Amino acid sequence: MIPLLVMVLGLAAVLLARPPHGAAARLRRAGNAGPAGKPGPAPALRALRAGILPLSRRRAGKGGKQSAAPMTVVVQQLAALLKGGRTPARLWEEIWLVYGSSDSRSDGLPTGSSAMLGSARAAAAGGTPVSDAIRRSLPSAFPRRDRESRIWAELAACFDVAEASGCPLADVLTRFAAQLEAEDDADAARQTALAGPKATVSLLTWLPLLGLGLGMALGVDPLAILLGTPWGLAALAAGIGLTAAGRLWSARLVAAAAGAGVT
Repeated sequence: MIPLLVMVLGLAAVLLARPPHGAAARLRRAGNAGPAGKPGPAPALRALRAGILPLSRRRAGKGGKQSAAPMTVVVQQLAALLKGGRTPARLWEEIWLVYGSSDSRSDGLPTGSSAMLGSARAAAAGGTPVSDAIRRSLPSAFPRRDRESRIWAELAACFDVAEASGCPLADVLTRFAAQLEAEDDADAARQTALAGPKATVSLLTWLPLLGLGLGMALGVDPLAILLGTPWGLAALAAGIGLTAAGRLWSARLVAAAAGAGVT
């Protein structure tokens, strides 16, 4: 009985000590934060502002895999290139050298964004409106609408607004990048706030097993009562049902809160 109790308590300690999902990524982002808690410029953005292409590769993640660049960084890089004096045609060519060429495929964009980048590059090289090319490619590149497809649609709108109003495209993209960065910060804060409820759900799920282990350690033998009497079987079935229902309900509440800011 004592070894079983030790095993159950050890398992509970491991579950409670395990970092919440996504905590490692948030800690890496926090390590790159600038003054006053604001995210500092990504290495790729700093290289683009200095006019250095192609970019150095990102550090490999867990298992040696390269992480894909977020669209927030791509928009920041587009604005930085325009402020550096790139023409719209050269703009997409240099972004393609960073993310679309065979030399940079390991640290490139997700599949949908890679297809969008190729369409924008081809349109810019041919002298046709980039915004129209982006809109034509959206349905095939993103069969299911998500945040990444929304960013591409809004990026096309930025090009249209700059062309129609005469406002510098670099300023429009800079404001758009600031909006995306604020969304990323809000999502990170939301995930941090949900870490506590997630840990509570895990703790409450394992508490019945801890109670059984404690009872066995005290010599009560709760398993014999639960499995050997009709009332015990009824209590066991009711406990399992209520625990599963509470787990599902809590998971739905956490999922709803996590997706509250996703559009």
